[in-house]
Amino acid sequence: MDRYDYIIIGAGSAGCVLANRLTEDAGKTVLLLEAGVKDNSMMVRMPAGVATLVPDKGTYNWGFWTEPEPHLENRKLFWPRGKGWGGSSSINGMLYIRGHARDFDQWRQMGLPGWGFADVLPYFKKSEAFEDGADAWHGGDGPLKVTKTHDANPIYNATIEAGRQAGHKVTGDFNGFQQEGWGRYQNTIVDGERWSAAKGYLHPVLSRPNLTCITGARTTRILVENGRAVGVEYADETTRDRKTVRADAEVLLCAGAVQSPHILQLSGIGDPDELGKFGVPVVHALKGVGANLQDHLDIAMAWECPKPITMYSQTKGLRTALIGISYMLFKKGLGRRFPLETGAFLKSRPDLDRPDLQVHEMLVITRNHGSRDAGPIAKDGFSLHVCQLRPESHGRVGLRSADPFDDPAIFANYLAADEDRRALREGVKIMREVVRQPALDPYRTEEVFPGKAVQSDADIDEWIRKTGETIYHPVGTCKMGTAADPMAVVDSDCRVQGIAGLRVVDASVMPTLIGGNTNAPTIMIAEKIADSIRGRAFLPAEDAPIYEDGKVAA
Repeated sequence: MDRYDYIIIGAGSAGCVLANRLTEDAGKTVLLLEAGVKDNSMMVRMPAGVATLVPDKGTYNWGFWTEPEPHLENRKLFWPRGKGWGGSSSINGMLYIRGHARDFDQWRQMGLPGWGFADVLPYFKKSEAFEDGADAWHGGDGPLKVTKTHDANPIYNATIEAGRQAGHKVTGDFNGFQQEGWGRYQNTIVDGERWSAAKGYLHPVLSRPNLTCITGARTTRILVENGRAVGVEYADETTRDRKTVRADAEVLLCAGAVQSPHILQLSGIGDPDELGKFGVPVVHALKGVGANLQDHLDIAMAWECPKPITMYSQTKGLRTALIGISYMLFKKGLGRRFPLETGAFLKSRPDLDRPDLQVHEMLVITRNHGSRDAGPIAKDGFSLHVCQLRPESHGRVGLRSADPFDDPAIFANYLAADEDRRALREGVKIMREVVRQPALDPYRTEEVFPGKAVQSDADIDEWIRKTGETIYHPVGTCKMGTAADPMAVVDSDCRVQGIAGLRVVDASVMPTLIGGNTNAPTIMIAEKIADSIRGRAFLPAEDAPIYEDGKVAA
């Protein structure tokens, strides 16, 4: 049996970070197991390739489906999740967002020392190479390159001005002094190329002799002996032949919020009642595995544009084919960017201590943007996608069978809570108020979605139930918590409760969903836990100012 000090399951964002940091210790051997393939497709490298990678199950996308959602008219929702080197960072929209400072302070207040904003800020900075260099908020020389967006399309700036005209704040940096307001996003696109976690962390260390990477290796179970994780059984994705490998130090599960709990359950680690339904022998009872699922539900409002300046006119006819050809031959053209450069963080009601709505603006009109029936409308226009940032509705991930090649069962349970419905309803009203402002007069005509007929609260709620989709941010299914929490799966160092030598390190450990896109926080978590695994002192906390009611608060 092959032996390594560390076995990392999953070459997604967290797995790439750990592969990099753990192999800095030349005396330690690391095996990185990935069910997918290498990230060598032009569609992965090209930012505009998102349009091809996200909508369908394929080589780079697990393409999961939820179970029928009871509060969304029993629709099954399509859940894209990255497969292959880089994981979801190889198919996402490349936005760099950390979340609000108070999100992390809330983790600390839940009894998780070391996870307040002052504690995690140094790890955000350690991971980052910001275009403008290092400052109090940003890192300048980390592996993950972060750039500002600069597209000159006038709709972007007009929407920010319309937000100001509607009475909202404007911010110059969603990851800095002030998150709230309308502004420009930062992204992980460098010189017209996606800068994924694999690009930043894994590729630079592939030549290290103490790192072994195996692709096409689906983990079937974690091996546990006498209360300790000792290795991994995996199967060849094609032949399904199985092999076991031994971990002398630790097994590190980095398969994401859907598959990390699924792998634990397949290994007999989870709620005994649930495992028993599928004939899986209980190795370790841990009731919280798969529970606490949280995700951002998104609605897509859209307006026609009277000018031929959006993606429809720029891509219709033969122009679509020319995008790929121009990028492949010259690395020029629309393929170099993704048409999502502005947005906002807003409050659905004024008494909130932080924004609870996020807006993504896209220069395209689409139906059900995250599902297989998605597709651009044949008109020039723009969309404002609105998601509620801190849903009170929680779901779960469970087994569909004991066969590791079966997809997990996903019960997202969107809109179970009244507050979630209220917040999105207010989001519709806020967007309409913004878009009717004078700044957008030259660029806006008819409202396409939800349309003039949808006006009453009941009509808005019905439209949300019929059209709401994921915006790809599931977390929480192996939640971090204290020993007193019966639903906690890992402790504050991401060690699985009650099993030695096993950690979960990915978005599944987040106890609550942060206010924003989840890739940057996942990378931060892996950076921090890498120090814990290596027995190193955590980076010193950095107290940074937080924007509050127009003033800087200590």
